[in-house]
Amino acid sequence: MRPRTLVEFVGQSHLVDADKPLRRVAEGGRLHSMIFWGPPGTGKTTLARLLAGSCDCEFVGLSAVLAGVKDVRAAVDLAQRTRAANGRGTVLFLDEVHRFNKAQQDSFLPFVEDGTLILIGATTENPSFEVNSALLSRARVYVLKPLSQTDLVRVVEAALADRERGLGTLSLSLEPRALEILVAAADGDARRALNLLEVAADLAQPHGESRLITIAVAAEVASGGYRRFDKGGDQFYDQISALHKSVRGSDPDAALYWLCRMLDGGCDPLYVARRVVRMASEDIGNADPRGLALALDAWDTYERLGSPEGELAIAQAVVYLACAPKSNAVYAAYGAAMQDVHQFGTLDVPLHLRNAPTGLMKKLGFGRDYRYAHDEPEAFAAGERYFPEAMPAHPYYYQPVARGLEIRIAEALERLRQRQRNTTATDKKTP
Repeated sequence: MRPRTLVEFVGQSHLVDADKPLRRVAEGGRLHSMIFWGPPGTGKTTLARLLAGSCDCEFVGLSAVLAGVKDVRAAVDLAQRTRAANGRGTVLFLDEVHRFNKAQQDSFLPFVEDGTLILIGATTENPSFEVNSALLSRARVYVLKPLSQTDLVRVVEAALADRERGLGTLSLSLEPRALEILVAAADGDARRALNLLEVAADLAQPHGESRLITIAVAAEVASGGYRRFDKGGDQFYDQISALHKSVRGSDPDAALYWLCRMLDGGCDPLYVARRVVRMASEDIGNADPRGLALALDAWDTYERLGSPEGELAIAQAVVYLACAPKSNAVYAAYGAAMQDVHQFGTLDVPLHLRNAPTGLMKKLGFGRDYRYAHDEPEAFAAGERYFPEAMPAHPYYYQPVARGLEIRIAEALERLRQRQRNTTATDKKTP
């Protein structure tokens, strides 16, 4: 059922509709190197074949999983002979291009540069990370999207009606709800939709002079369904990013949705638990210190209970953090302090802050004139300096926000800082 023309092609309207980029390429007959980036079953291979055919180019397809440099050289030889014989160009379609290492990608780069090959690469991974920058600069990236349910219905109905290449000779029909189940289980993947339909057709029940795919059959076929979630791939990092940003954005419902998407896709709950602890520290911080404790408790609970009971504790922590007041003050302060550490290098610890466990150290002035804070009013040694002497004026890294507990922290801290400033100003006036 692979589409034979762009008219038959379903989905990717942003690329193949009238006046869209790939439609203009096909109609203009001038191909350029390109990378198709998108999930499985969205038409990457089909588009490559259609474009090669519309531009009257030889088509050579290789899979980076199986092919090597030797296969690329054979494609180059074919392209050179084809161009010499009749002037036709050659499209090298490289599926799973991200699986080629740098040396393998470099092997065909010169032939892309001189026009011997027109490269069309297909990848499910972000080409920014997986494809050489030199190759990326010579190829345009086109992003393919998962097919919508409407698109998938068209794919299934076309297969049911086609008597030459599809299942049209079987006189199949589907209950409306059965079609919805199959389309939902395909999860944006046309190839999977056709595979599910084929299995369902084998299980279809006699219905008069035809055969009927019932709701029960569709449900049985779809029972092994899955959601797109490539552990360690783009889907993985995109979804954990969405979860983190939903918590930061105080949307508990969206946070729960992305949590469930990850767990449903097979993500290790312990990985999520670790990231939730990070969220508690980075985005809630001292606005509600209980968030960090609850996140750690959720982690511990999952380790004790396992799945599925322990996952509820992680969900509890996610919802609490999403609803909690937000502060990244500690996160920002940590970054600013680390920047100063890098900028000023290894500055000496002031003598009065050093311990003096030996007589020699005391003789050298270690710990001399140190003021024990608990012996001072309000346990605060106003005027005492704790930064290295070579540091500039006292930096204030930590700036509490006006939310949650940090409101009170800010008030208390400002009182102490004001006393510090007043004492320092008095010291400077004293001759």
